[in-house]
Amino acid sequence: EGSGAPSSCASDIYQLGVLLFEQLFCTFSSAEEKSTTMSSLRHRVLPPQLLLKWPKEASFCLWLLHPEPTSRPKLGELLQSEFLNEPRDNLEEREAAIELRERVEEQELLLEFLLMMQQRKQEAAENLHETVSFLSSDIEEVTKLQTVLEKNGASSSENIVDNDDSCSSGSRKRIRPGLRIHNSEDQDEYQKLDISAENQGKILSGSSRLMKNFKKLESAYLLTRQRAVKPTGIPLTRHSSRSSDGRGSIVLTERSSVSNLSLKERYGEGRQSGWVNSFLEGLCKYLSFSKLKVKADLKQGDLLNSSNLVCSLSFDRDGEFFATAGVNKRIKVFEYDTILNEDRDIHYPVVEMSSRSKLSSICWNGYIKSQIASSNFEGVVQVWDVSRSQVFMEMREHERRVWSVDFSLADPTMLASGSDDGSVKLWNINQAILFLHLVDGVSVGTIKTKANVCCVQFPSDSGNSLAFGSADHKIYYYDLRNSKMPLCTLIGHNKTVSYIKFIDSKNLVSASTDNTLKLWDLSMCTSQVLDSPVHSFTGHMNVKNFVGLSVSDGYIATGSETNEVFIYHKAFPMPALSYKFNNTDPISGDEVDDNAQFISSVCWRSQSSTLVAANSMGNIKLLEMV
Repeated sequence: EGSGAPSSCASDIYQLGVLLFEQLFCTFSSAEEKSTTMSSLRHRVLPPQLLLKWPKEASFCLWLLHPEPTSRPKLGELLQSEFLNEPRDNLEEREAAIELRERVEEQELLLEFLLMMQQRKQEAAENLHETVSFLSSDIEEVTKLQTVLEKNGASSSENIVDNDDSCSSGSRKRIRPGLRIHNSEDQDEYQKLDISAENQGKILSGSSRLMKNFKKLESAYLLTRQRAVKPTGIPLTRHSSRSSDGRGSIVLTERSSVSNLSLKERYGEGRQSGWVNSFLEGLCKYLSFSKLKVKADLKQGDLLNSSNLVCSLSFDRDGEFFATAGVNKRIKVFEYDTILNEDRDIHYPVVEMSSRSKLSSICWNGYIKSQIASSNFEGVVQVWDVSRSQVFMEMREHERRVWSVDFSLADPTMLASGSDDGSVKLWNINQAILFLHLVDGVSVGTIKTKANVCCVQFPSDSGNSLAFGSADHKIYYYDLRNSKMPLCTLIGHNKTVSYIKFIDSKNLVSASTDNTLKLWDLSMCTSQVLDSPVHSFTGHMNVKNFVGLSVSDGYIATGSETNEVFIYHKAFPMPALSYKFNNTDPISGDEVDDNAQFISSVCWRSQSSTLVAANSMGNIKLLEMV
């Protein structure tokens, strides 16, 4: 017909087959789909779903669409075909059976969904029941401890009252200056009001922050509660009384333990399980402070100098002096009390020492107060005599920029350095003095790696162990008595590891340009690889620059590329406090917000809640948690 031939019975039969197909399969989502399906029909290719759902109809349709006209049925054959003469009842039964099968399949699909949901809800209910169970157990335990403490507290109060009655008639009560008290009852009332107002303020502040971070605190509690005690993989040595920064936590000595023996006996019966004590300590410390307050601004005379980026800060062992170093090629030593107590237009350093190259890192010797080690962009490691304002010794074995130096607290004659040349060098200060002028290079050990080394750190209690972070996103922990392979490799960061600091002998925190800090428990390293950090701390921004890291008494300070200082506590993954640097305009003296600046270094002062922080403009502030 398309070529002009007259219409025939065979062509009419073919058209009837096309109409039957369209009647059976009329669900086309688009014109393109219809065109493709009808094109396939020319070659007698039917949709699979039609063959499955209507097998007899599909077979009849293919008979009508036979490509050979002579093979198509005649009109008489068509009228006498089994398909058209099939009893009506059978057809209805078949349609009913097909509909029933479809409904059964739908019900099976619904049942599968319901069973899957039931399984998940049952698992959630079991987990919830377990959570409620140990919550009830913990509440009971804490309630018992509270009862014991209240009982002991009441007993102590009675003893104090008895002692007051047995003393002379002189009053022990204190009166605030400038406040007139007419009698002792009024005085008691004023004291109660003062204490009540102060406590209420602290409670409200703590409660507000607790509710604000409730979900994260809940997650931290459940994680701490459910974490199983795993076997220790690395033998841990005795914990030192200093934190890894030098410079850090207050630990009870043997003498103080003896003097507090009666106190321990008194409260001994109220002791909690270890994890509860750990979580409670973390919660209390997390809520102990409400903000970071500026104690002092360090005002220098060279703020207009464009090369004021402070790369490193370090306090001496006693917290009396702190040093700054950076791209201005100078180490400046400032007296802490002078900066704090004297309001000057310009603060001058008590010592200033010049280097030939930009400085990347400094570290004060934790034992020899006059020694500061430094590293520079030319790959030179130097030890300075602060008392003489001059270089004490120089080591030139590194081939490229040295990023980090660290003195061992346990062995103050040991110094480590990490470089872009992919090596960690160990230096013995005593041997360096002996051989400095006799041989080329005085290192006592070298660890070679395949990537740049960005940070090195000794644990506080051992000179035989060392950890370092690398540009290959990993942290390596070595026993220096066998430096052929690492004792443990820590894997978890996605970018360069810029800093590491030991919180104690078995826990260290690492910083990376992947926007996170991570807390690692070395005792969990049962094989040579540890890929599960205890926490990932998030909240600050760090994707490009070195922003500083410092630890003290469980608190972790770091900088941010938002020009802010962030404080975390090791127990929780969210920030406890933050403070934003606002730059001072050198002309107007007003504070202005500059988003291009970032915090470049932070350092805690030993045994205090104070730290020093610097940003990329060279602004240095003394901050205190209050």
